[in-house]
Parts: sequence; C-alpha cells; structure tokens
Amino acid sequence: MSAPVTTLTGLTSREVTTRQQKWGRNVVAQPRFNFGRAVLARLWEPSAWILEGALLIEILLGKPVQAGFVGLMLLFAAITGAIQARRANRVLATLTTSLTLTVAVKRDGTWQRCSADQLVPGDVVSLHRGDLIPADVQLLDQALEIDESSISGESRSVRHLAGDSAYAGTEILSGHGLAVVTRTGQNSRSGKTISLINQASAPGQLQQLLGKIIGYLAILDTVLTVILVATALIRGANLISLLPFIAMLFIATIPIAMPSSFAVANAVEAKQLGQQDILVSDLAGIQTAANLNLLLIDKTGTITTNQPQVVALHNLSQWPTSDLLGWATSATDRENPSVIDAAILNYAQQQHVTRRRAPYYEPFNPQRGFAEASFTGDQHVNVKLGAYERLRRLDHDAQPLPATIDFSQGRTVALMINDQLAGLFIVQDQPRADSAQAIHDLQARGVKVIMLTGDNQQTAVSVAHQVGLSGTVSAFAALDANVDPLTLAGITEVVPENKLTIVQRFQKRGFVVGMTGDGVNDAPALKQADVGIAVENAVDLAKRAAKLVLLTPGLTPLINILDSGHRVYQRMMTWTITKLARTATLTLLLTLGFLIWRFIPLSLNAMILVAILNDCVTLVLGTDRTSITTQPEHWDLPRLSRIAGILATGWTLLGMGLLAWTVAHGLTPGQVSTVLYAYLIFSAMLTILMTRTVRPFWRSRPSIPVMVAVGGNCLLTSTLALTGLGVTSISLGSLALTLVLVLAMGVLLTVVLRRH
Repeated sequence: MSAPVTTLTGLTSREVTTRQQKWGRNVVAQPRFNFGRAVLARLWEPSAWILEGALLIEILLGKPVQAGFVGLMLLFAAITGAIQARRANRVLATLTTSLTLTVAVKRDGTWQRCSADQLVPGDVVSLHRGDLIPADVQLLDQALEIDESSISGESRSVRHLAGDSAYAGTEILSGHGLAVVTRTGQNSRSGKTISLINQASAPGQLQQLLGKIIGYLAILDTVLTVILVATALIRGANLISLLPFIAMLFIATIPIAMPSSFAVANAVEAKQLGQQDILVSDLAGIQTAANLNLLLIDKTGTITTNQPQVVALHNLSQWPTSDLLGWATSATDRENPSVIDAAILNYAQQQHVTRRRAPYYEPFNPQRGFAEASFTGDQHVNVKLGAYERLRRLDHDAQPLPATIDFSQGRTVALMINDQLAGLFIVQDQPRADSAQAIHDLQARGVKVIMLTGDNQQTAVSVAHQVGLSGTVSAFAALDANVDPLTLAGITEVVPENKLTIVQRFQKRGFVVGMTGDGVNDAPALKQADVGIAVENAVDLAKRAAKLVLLTPGLTPLINILDSGHRVYQRMMTWTITKLARTATLTLLLTLGFLIWRFIPLSLNAMILVAILNDCVTLVLGTDRTSITTQPEHWDLPRLSRIAGILATGWTLLGMGLLAWTVAHGLTPGQVSTVLYAYLIFSAMLTILMTRTVRPFWRSRPSIPVMVAVGGNCLLTSTLALTGLGVTSISLGSLALTLVLVLAMGVLLTVVLRRH
C-alpha cells in the first residue's frame, strides 16, 4: 500500500505506531531452508552421478547387498551435506539480523536515526550518496543519480528528479535529498529488505588450492584405472565386474564432504566473530585472513577517534572572523552532518556564532571536494567549504599562506567566499587510545600496516609516529609504481579513487592485501582487496562490498579476524594432508594388490564404509582445537605434498606388508578385505590426530566432537570386523595385530615428520 506525501514535519510517534500496526515492519520474511530440497539438490550433482552409476551397475549385476551399500553412501553424502548447509544457513541468518540498515528520519519535528525495518509509509527520510534506499520512496526536493541494477539488471545509473519514485534496494550514486516513504516490506517493488549478508561468495584461495589437489588425485586415479583395465584385459578378467570398483576409486578421490566441511569450519568462525561484533558477509574472507600480510587502514575513524575538534581558524580575508564562521556553518549538512561539519558547528557554538541557513545548499561531494551554499539578496555571497588543495586551485589570485600556520596540528579545511580563499580551519583528531597497541599486535603477527589519509605530510607523519608505524610517509602523487610497501608507514593526499589503484598495485607485487574503508568510493577497493573490512561508521554500499563488517570502532577486532583465519587454515590443512595421504594410500594398495595377487583386496562394501567413516570425521574438523600461528600462512603445495608423501609412503609400505601377511597365512579374500578395511580406518584416524598438531599426537587433545568421531569410527570398525556385519569377520588377533602395527607406524612417522 502507498501513503500520501506528508509535510516536511514528518510523522509523530503516535502516527508511526498506528502505521506499524497496520502495515507491519519494513521487512520481508525470507524463505525457510527446505531440507528435502537441499537433499535432492545433492543427489543431482557430478559426484552423485558417479555413485548413481555405480548403484545402477550393481543392480544390473544382481548384487542387492552391494547396491544397498552404494545407496547408503549416496544418501549419506546428500543428507550430511544438507545438514551442514542448514547449519551454515542458520548461522548466517543469525548474523544477518544483527546488521540492519539505519536511516535519518524526521519524527516529532526532529531528525533522528532509526533502523530501516522501523520505517512506515509517510516517513520523511534524508538520503545521501552511498546509501541503499531502504523502502520505496518519492523524492521531494532534489535530483539523485541511482543505480537500479538490483531491480532492472542494468548497471548504468538513472537520474531521478524531484517527484519521481525510487525503489528499495537501489543505490544512490550521487546527490542528496529528502524523500517520503510510500511502500514498505512486502508491498515494496523489490519485495524485500536489502540484506548486507551475501550468502553466496566466490571460492577463496583455499578452495582453489584444494581444487588443484583434487585434480592431481583425479589424474592419479586415471593412471591407475588405465593400469587396472589394461591388466584385466591381459588376464581376461570381467571388465563389467570391475566397473563398480573403478567408480568407487574415483569416489574415494572426489571430496564429497569438502563443501560441508568448509561450511562447518567457516560457519563456526563466523558465529564466533559475530559474538565479537564482527559480521561476516563473505565466508572466504575468514580463511583468506590467515594469509594477510599487508593491511591498508584509514587514519580517520580507524586509527583516530573520528571526533575531530577545530583547534584554530586562520582568517585570510578582510571579513570579520564571526562572519566567516557564520558563513561556514551554512555549508554544513543539517540532516546528516559529517564529523567535520559537527566540529565546525561545535566551534561556532563555542564562539557564540549562530548557525546560518542558506537558500541554496549543495552537500559535500568527494568528486568536487567541497560543499557549497549561496545567499542572495542585498549581498550575494557564495560559500565553499572543503579540501584546501581543491579550493586553492579555484582561487586564481591565491596568496601564499602565512608561515605561522602549523599544519602538523591536524588536517586543514578551507573556506572560500566568492571564489577567494578566506579562511583555514585546523581540525585535530586524536589517535584512539587502543590504536598504538593494536598496530603493534598486527605487526607482531607479520602484517605490514600502512596508513592511508587525505591529510598533508606533516599531520600524517605526526600520527604515524604516535601509533608506532615505521617507514616513510609519501604523497600518493609522488609514489613510485614499483615502491616496496614494506618501506612505507603511510600514504598521504589520498582521495578515495586512489585506493583501488593502491590495492591493485600491491596485489601485483604478490601481497595478500587487506583494507579498511567506510565511504562509497571505498567500495571498489574493498571489493578488490583480498580481505575487505568495512568499519563501524561505513556507508551501506561499503558494507555490502566488504567481506567483513566491524560493529565496534578501532583496530583491535582485526586480531580476532586473524585468529579465525588461522583456525580455519589449520583445520583445512589437516583435511588436505589427510586427504592426500589416505587417497594415495588407498589407490596404491588396491592397484598393487590387484597386480600382485590378482584380486581386488577391498570389497565394495568395505570401500564405501571407508569413505563414509572418513567423511564423518571430516565434518567435525571445523570444531577442532587449533594452535594459532603468529605469522601469515602460505599455501605451500610442495610442502603439503611432501608431508602427505611421507605419510602415504609409510602407510602404503606397512599396508603391503600386512596384505602379504594375510595372504601368506591363508586368509580368504573376504578376510583380507576386512583386515585392509580396519587398517585403512585405523591409519586414517591416526593420520588426522597426527596432522592436526605440530606436537606429538599423544600430547595434543582434540576437540570432543573429533574425539567422538575418531573413537566411534574405530569402535564401529572393530565391531563390524569381529561380528561380520557387512564385511567378512576376522579374528580378534588379526584385528589387534592391525591396530598395534598402525600405532607403531604412527609413532615412527611422527618422529620422521618432526625432523622435516
């Protein structure tokens, strides 16, 4: 429903209450997670197709038991994947409700800020560049450039004039004006309230690395499959009976549990960060934080308190200072004053100067670099308030500034009257009390911190010195394209458009770049950065572009982000090394066993059990205890391959010896399969315990879920092996021998790995 345009006095509290009861909150209920649909989706994907093909072959071969095991594997992968997707969905939904848009609204005759979900038709709101429009509105007084790609699919901007309608979820690219809310919630054109949590994200560096690893394992499987098929043809074996085995060989390689494992690891950390007032909009940002080695931070509002005060006003004109100050107040924003506006208004109040209101006012625009106001009548006065360098270029008769002006006191804000520089405000913003310690902690973690500021050289050097930043401070224009960022403490005279260039330049140098930002022009750089972080007072567009959003001021929360990244990295490295080692061990044992003893030494049922039980542990690795390292991580594939190679070599040699022992002692093929099944489970569980810590595995206690999964797998395997359920039964002595040999090899491999 729509509401008539109200007067600019806005609604009263009573009218708001009445309309909220009638139209409800300005939200749209999100569709609930459908568990059945999630299961079906996982039954129709490439990894499932291979299993379904194996299931069909078993049915055609008349093997209902084997077909039942394949079906069990298929359902296990689909159901566990859906369970973990639901868990991640709940976590992200919780975080989404913690972060809502706020808007300036006029109620009871005064401007105030409220949550966008509290808006009702008839509310008068103030819209600025960089805002996401929170509901359908009608513009009242100014033209706005609006990006309507969220509803039209077209990325170009659309200019809307006063009287035009604009729609919820669209982005204001330029301009500032008042608007009246016409439709909210379900009744708005977009049909939804914009969420700042993007539940879909591009793969992070870790997923890409693991994708390469899986590719290498698939190549290994392909080579071994060719060898198996060629050998079977030479020996005249039945190829049809070999097909389910070959299918399962590839299933052992495909990371069925990887998406779920990633969802768990990241969702656990996202929830923990949410409890620390850090919201995650892109899960890839958590794991990439482990690699972060260069951080670009804004001075204002991040290093400093963003509560500047005017410490001096230098009159460069013939007008009385009180007149200059009064004209300066006319160029400040009334509805949404910036911190600089607030500083000037507070200074005027201290000087007993009344705020003036001009008939014409144009708010600050970063592209122009100043705000503007004009007075008409007996005396025409044009006022410009903004960046000194921008306004100095507009004054063709600018005189040299007095040598008595101390620029190191703070940033400068120039005042121009009728196209002549008339005054210079010195605005000082003190570093936050926790900035120096936070920067010290970041640097101790191997992260190079560089300050970005639009201030002059002297001010930047002073702030950098106060907070412990080491290196040179250089103006952006004087920055060499090949400069080593490790030599820099700060970059000055940076306009928002420069930040994307800086991020890209340092990324090309091989750095993993993080960046903090708050403005609309920061959005491209935040999106480009490997770890984009929107700070507490960021505009909506910057928050949507960032991977993480801080809800508290300062730099201290960044340490929590690094810790979360390292925890995810350690858990996924455990998964990676274990996956490499156990897959190589499995494929080599099966292939060599077939070539040497002329039968596949692991039944299809046992192979499916190995895959299922291994994935059970994989799904809980995201909850494991970890040790936080103090330096940025590197995806060192050769090192990972070397560790996995040592493990695979040791386990394969022992496995071949165990197979030889079983054959020599006259065990049936079914019993050989059960011994190998128990061996593969015991060795895989021990490999997880070995790779999850840099300490000896017997001195590092895993999390309770991991202990339960590992212990449960070993207990279930022992029970099946001794009772013969699903596999051929073996003696207690054979099982005990297998377990003792695995423990002995585990100790030996631990000693070898600690020397590497």
